[in-house]
Amino acid sequence: MIQALGASQGIAIGKAFVLPHWEWELPDQKIDVGDLAKEFDRLYEGIRRSKTEISQMKTELDEAVGSEEASIFDAHLAILEDPVFMNEIQGIIQRQYKVAEVAVKEAIDHFVTMFDLLDDEYMKERALDIKDVGNRLLKHLLGAPEISLPEDTQPFVLVVRELSPSQLVHLKPELVLGIVTMVGSPTSHSAIMARAFGIPMVMGAEGKLEQPIGTGDLLILDGETGMLQVDPTPEMVARYTEMRRRLIAQKEQLLKLAEVPSVTMDGLSLTLAANISSLKELEAALGNGAQGVGLFRTEFLYMDRSHFPSEEEQFEVYRTAVQKLKGETLVVRTLDIGGDKQLDYYEMPEEENPFLGFRAIRFSLKRKDLFKIQLRAILRASNYGDVQIMYPLITSVEEVREANEVLAEAKRELEAEGVPFRSDIKAGIMVEVPAAVAIADILAEEASFFSIGTNDLIQFTLAVDRMNEQISHMYEPFHPAILRMIRSVAQAAKAKGIPVNICGEIAGDVNALPIWLALGIDELSLSAQAILPVKERLLRSKASDSRRLLDGLFRCRTSKEARELARQFHAEAALAPGSANPLV
Repeated sequence: MIQALGASQGIAIGKAFVLPHWEWELPDQKIDVGDLAKEFDRLYEGIRRSKTEISQMKTELDEAVGSEEASIFDAHLAILEDPVFMNEIQGIIQRQYKVAEVAVKEAIDHFVTMFDLLDDEYMKERALDIKDVGNRLLKHLLGAPEISLPEDTQPFVLVVRELSPSQLVHLKPELVLGIVTMVGSPTSHSAIMARAFGIPMVMGAEGKLEQPIGTGDLLILDGETGMLQVDPTPEMVARYTEMRRRLIAQKEQLLKLAEVPSVTMDGLSLTLAANISSLKELEAALGNGAQGVGLFRTEFLYMDRSHFPSEEEQFEVYRTAVQKLKGETLVVRTLDIGGDKQLDYYEMPEEENPFLGFRAIRFSLKRKDLFKIQLRAILRASNYGDVQIMYPLITSVEEVREANEVLAEAKRELEAEGVPFRSDIKAGIMVEVPAAVAIADILAEEASFFSIGTNDLIQFTLAVDRMNEQISHMYEPFHPAILRMIRSVAQAAKAKGIPVNICGEIAGDVNALPIWLALGIDELSLSAQAILPVKERLLRSKASDSRRLLDGLFRCRTSKEARELARQFHAEAALAPGSANPLV
């Protein structure tokens, strides 16, 4: 059994189809000076054909899964228009008298090598985009066919070293049981698209296989845990077939709870809202019974394109989202760029530690022109429903006040222009750094609400990068320091009479649900997939019982003790009289 990275949920069982790994090998052909014009003509024709194909793929993907995922190909078009990339190719042709295909290959290799050397997962993934676009251009220059995927009617598990969006867009989802890649990460474009298509995916299997996977090999993969098994025993196939059947049946059963109010057995309501990055995700969240959106990650409107989105573009997305919510709340987090999220068209300063650097609200307050454009779009959308604003990575009162000053300026401009908006729009903050926790009582006087961003709070407090395999085991949501911080923030919010929400992976942990009930948390902001499992547990819970667990948790000295106590409480509560499964 191989442990790789889970990139798209689901269990797949089937025979492998291995896509050959093919690198272009080109002789170093030279041209005469008199042929330069002809070679440039060949290059420009190849670019034109490549752009036409990419635009066609974008249209196909837009029709299949939505415009947000299709915008991935805007980044591919931007590469073909990027002056740095194109100047590199043209320079090789003009100065070294090399044929266009050799110049393109050398330019690809140069940029891919440069990006691969960077200690930045986002830039490594962009190297794959350059290779994808470059290979498409090479194909046209050489008149070579694309590496094709199987077109028969037998479903298969696709195995490939790395999968480009161009290849994935041509897959027939009904024939692809699952995907295994040797390299890549869950943040890659292909992983995003696999999730949109609902295809289970495991990444990063390179170096973990005892021998290469061959076409026809039987595979089992779990896209949630990252488990991959080659040539499983009949017993293992039977076990995972049953697991897959149960998962499908469980999802179908849970869907019956989508319209059921999220109220405990003793009458305490807890709002279960969704985390989304696109309108496509909103559709999935609403299908799972989401009570509004607790976090709209707007940075994905800025990524995978060639320029900053205009006010009108943003307004249309926010307006569509709030209209789809039909009266429920839409919380829009302002641009949270930086760290592992970069923009292809905007050069961020080089930093030793970008996660502690120029990012999130710091970027917005430095580029107030861009910040105000976003705030104007959000304000305009507020005329169509309950929209709220949330500032990320707040560490001081000064940041909140400065952000609110830009908001006030945007309001004055819209009012002068006669554009309608809600003047009483709420502006809250994410509490995700220890500094914000320490002054939560002061910040509660400045903000309309708190959203505790537990993912970053855990990383910053425990000084643990959860993506670092050497120390990821130290990333512990049940650490006594984290539990005390969450309690402190909740108490500060309650004292000032403002709502407090929990956001992050622990919000979807059913073992943590009693903590939120006991602390009087107003809302959980969850992934679409976590909403119904949490609701099912909530409907069988009593807030009064949860307070007993809280007393015990804060007597625990270690993360292990706290986690085990929460697990044990969950198990006992499930067996308690009166806690019958609401689906039965």
